[in-house]
Amino acid sequence: MSEHYHALVWIDHREAKIFHFAESDAERVVVQAHGAGRHLQHKANTTGSAHRGVDREFFKRVVEELTHAGAILITGPGKTKNEFENYVREHNPDLTKRISGVEALDHPSDGEMLALARKFFKADDRMHAQIG
Repeated sequence: MSEHYHALVWIDHREAKIFHFAESDAERVVVQAHGAGRHLQHKANTTGSAHRGVDREFFKRVVEELTHAGAILITGPGKTKNEFENYVREHNPDLTKRISGVEALDHPSDGEMLALARKFFKADDRMHAQIG
């Protein structure tokens, strides 16, 4: 269990990288999706999008890693980040209240992700302090 208030989730259909962090330190957890090693192939002249659909067990394990986070930024490429946000809204209203934002983010390094998250939460925390 982390003692950090802020959390960044970078998620795609294969894995979720979760960073619990403060200004000077961070803890990283990786949650693998079920069947993460398999690729879906798009074939010409066939029906269907080759989209896997929502992996509820994967999302449930990611939510478990975020239980103690006070403020959460969800990021990632594609639409998995939005599917995850929708899953949280449907299955965990308490956690939904702690989602500060959802941002598109391709495949940055861990350092780039943490820099982006720290910048995001610096502004987000300042905004909430002015409101409160």
